[in-house]
Amino acid sequence: MTLTTLQSYIAGRWIGKESAQVLRNAVNGKPVAATHAEKLDFAEAVQHARKVGVPNLLKLDFQQRAERLKALAKFLADRKEELYAVSAHTGATRTDGWIDIEGGSGTLFAYASVGTNELPSGNVVHEGPAVPLGKKNAFAGTHILVPRGGVAVHINAFNFPVWGLLEKFAPSFLAGVPCIGKPATATSYLTEKAVRLMVESGLLPEGSLQLVIGGTGDLLDRLEGADVVTFTGSADTAAKLRVHPNVIRHSIPFNAEADSLNMAVLAPDVTPDDEEFDLFVKEVAREMTVKAGQKCTAIRRAIVPRKYVDEVSSRLRARLAKVVVGDPSLEDVRMGALASLDQKADVAERVKALMKNAELVFGEKDGFSPKGDGVAEGAFFAPTLLLAKNAMGDDSVHDIEAFGPVSTLMPYEDLDEALALAAKGKGSLVGTLVTKDPATAARFVPAAAMTHGRILVLDREAAAESTGHGSPLPMLKHGGPGRAGGGEELGGLRAVKHYLQRAAVQGSPTMLTAVTGEFVRGAKVRESEIHPFRRYFEDLQVGDSLLTHRRTVGEADIVNFGGISGDYFYMHFDEVAAKDSPFGKRIAHGYFVLSAAAGLFVSPAPGPVLANYGLDTLRFVKPVGIGDTIQARLTAKRKIDRRKKDAKGQGQGVVAWDVEVTNQDGELVASYDILTLVAKRG
Repeated sequence: MTLTTLQSYIAGRWIGKESAQVLRNAVNGKPVAATHAEKLDFAEAVQHARKVGVPNLLKLDFQQRAERLKALAKFLADRKEELYAVSAHTGATRTDGWIDIEGGSGTLFAYASVGTNELPSGNVVHEGPAVPLGKKNAFAGTHILVPRGGVAVHINAFNFPVWGLLEKFAPSFLAGVPCIGKPATATSYLTEKAVRLMVESGLLPEGSLQLVIGGTGDLLDRLEGADVVTFTGSADTAAKLRVHPNVIRHSIPFNAEADSLNMAVLAPDVTPDDEEFDLFVKEVAREMTVKAGQKCTAIRRAIVPRKYVDEVSSRLRARLAKVVVGDPSLEDVRMGALASLDQKADVAERVKALMKNAELVFGEKDGFSPKGDGVAEGAFFAPTLLLAKNAMGDDSVHDIEAFGPVSTLMPYEDLDEALALAAKGKGSLVGTLVTKDPATAARFVPAAAMTHGRILVLDREAAAESTGHGSPLPMLKHGGPGRAGGGEELGGLRAVKHYLQRAAVQGSPTMLTAVTGEFVRGAKVRESEIHPFRRYFEDLQVGDSLLTHRRTVGEADIVNFGGISGDYFYMHFDEVAAKDSPFGKRIAHGYFVLSAAAGLFVSPAPGPVLANYGLDTLRFVKPVGIGDTIQARLTAKRKIDRRKKDAKGQGQGVVAWDVEVTNQDGELVASYDILTLVAKRG
């Protein structure tokens, strides 16, 4: 049988014919594929990303790239079984593969949603509001975010071949930044399969994604200040890459997500009779066995009240004893192999080092016997539970990480000691607190947050929907301080902004409006006899405006609105009490002012404006009293073409309108944005 040689995808072509390193099936040791021997021209790769990838991505705007991400997610989801078939070679169970494969496509879906809902049309994000810099508002300043114009290099040294690539690719693609991805070599055959599918989809603009199989050579030497480097792997490797001379020379942003000794704490308020006690045991056991413990977020330190150590040990041993280890293709197998024999040897060496100061509670001696044909040649490692009785006096259990199905129990006397033990990890990606007491959570979480990137508070209420300790989510930050790398990934829009360049812009409101694509108050407006609500989406321009007629507020308005709304607050109805208030008089309901303003600017007949679906930034700036006269100015603030159609096939866009309500003295009394769906012409 001819061994398949994996190929890199560089400058729009697949490279690799001659075999180099043989990559083996983690279950039975049989050859799966080989890396290629050909050296890559990284100057060509970077140049291709800059000269081809950047222009092609910027031909699309944020909304269009979000649309591509969604289509790509669907494409991969429809072909997930092809990926599962390859994933089996990595030693992953179906559940493990689901985290990697469907978690990867799910991340694409999530970032497609971020783009659709939170980013504008075009390639400029206005990070407002604009700030007046002069007394007459003729000079103002604001911030914009724009694509960096460089390339993102994504290096992944952990065993998530699909998700590891896609969770970095999604925000960089959405930001308009092409990427070069380098997966962990041991399981790179699965990443290569995923990239082949992505290229096959036809959805990737040329140059937006390149793949490196094997080493990165002089790639980092080729980068410049507009580029970005992200790394997922060991803390030691992250430290070396961070101080790469070229990275330092050009101040290249470097984001690291490194291995860490994550903790889970069983709070002192939980007793063995509580449901939370079993939730803690279940969470620790799950984090030890999912992906055979090969997760940067896995629980490495289980911190428990000293009086319950024996009970926790007993329940964990019982649960771990039921875990069937072996060939994931067998129906009853729940834990597969490590990624490689090298990984197995590394874990064994680290367990040996840990056992100099910790004792074995459960491990290979407890009936470990992987199931399946040829498993003797596989990279299987027994679930291993250790106990460090003096964890406060031993730094090794807080420094040495066995990157496999290994966790260490650590007893504590009180919550202060539990916090001290948690902090001895010197920075972690994630920690879990299992408690039934909100006061304990309120005390523990802020203190633990100083040294942890994410904290899960688990109780019986959350358990029904909890995604678990070890699951990074696209909408929440993934990263941590100190040993965990000090970086941040995911986090919804935060991750996209990592690939954008922020710049301050100063000028007249009119110029800021032109630059940002968003109306800035004080800018010149366009008024015409055609009401802005009568214009179709394509015909509307930012700055189209209407100054309404005026309305004087009478006592009857306040009385009638109180009757309709049921709001009889004293400020509106009690003349005596109102005189003693800071306003010195009765005032109109704020929501009456809002409603009255709508009556001033709404065009009632059917037209292109289909629906008003929300208000943003509402502020009641100044009170409106009986006898005051109000007027409104309605201005098209921004347009977002989400490229959607209704059930009848008519296109729609989103328009945000700036509303200023003023009184007879020209003073602002209310300020807000309204959001509308506006029909397109054809």
